[in-house]
Amino acid sequence: MTQTKKSAKNCVLRRRGALTLAVAAVLLAGLAFGLGRPRGEALGIPPQTEPSTQPVLAENPFEAQDFSYQNGYMTCTAADTALGLDVSEHQGQIDWQKVKAAGMEFAMIRLGYRGYSEGVICADSRARTNLEQAREAGLAIGAYFYSQAISIEEAQQEAEWVVEFLGDTQLDLPVVFDWEYVDQQARTGQMSGRQVTACALAFCQAVEEAGYSPMVYFNLDLAGRLLDLEALEPYGFWLAQYQDALTFPYEVAMWQYTSQGEVDGISEHVDLNLLFLEAISPKVKQSLGATTQKTGKSVDTAF
Repeated sequence: MTQTKKSAKNCVLRRRGALTLAVAAVLLAGLAFGLGRPRGEALGIPPQTEPSTQPVLAENPFEAQDFSYQNGYMTCTAADTALGLDVSEHQGQIDWQKVKAAGMEFAMIRLGYRGYSEGVICADSRARTNLEQAREAGLAIGAYFYSQAISIEEAQQEAEWVVEFLGDTQLDLPVVFDWEYVDQQARTGQMSGRQVTACALAFCQAVEEAGYSPMVYFNLDLAGRLLDLEALEPYGFWLAQYQDALTFPYEVAMWQYTSQGEVDGISEHVDLNLLFLEAISPKVKQSLGATTQKTGKSVDTAF
């Protein structure tokens, strides 16, 4: 899913006072971290610049032996899952009927991105086509935005852009905040963990207020080095971990297990994902149920 420098440059060419003594005493006493905020609390910057203790989160319920490949794709024998992919303009023209026939059940579609140099927001050139054709082929659809926000205001701007772009498009799956580290020279190169977390919270809150289900995408590096996962947990996690088993210690709703997937109907390598149906929010389940009433399937067998 990582935006290439080439696409970001093309876009440019076309346009967390300080930690209180009370909290420090709690940490030194070895008590639980417990700094996650209730979801209804007013949006604010997380109290630590970088995570320094193990957060208190729902644990990953799976063992390595629960995962295996069948017919070339990842499966989990210990949970109800759906197999899907995420795409952008980098996959070029897609034959969505073939993608569906190949066994894909959902698609996460990039709507746009912010350039890492000048910070201009650009639409993905194939977003509307992918949304329409994936839906027509019978896949459940969700969306993501590749963020390079450096402030709460920019994250809110991105959310507003997404809502306007979607218009009356109906989604089955969440709208995802996908902030990724580029390098030290990028405008985001000096971002702290509390700043990135605050941006993610701002985006998710704005998207939720617009009626969509938000989610946060990250890889192992961001999870361990920057993000306040406790603060973000209410919105659900989409994890990139390119291994043959999901070994991340905490529960995730979706697992991007490879960036080198091969799917009939797509000429380029593509990211492949497992969606854990029991980990998605009731609101998303309700949306899936409404979408699949036409096929006579229940929410539990939405895919």
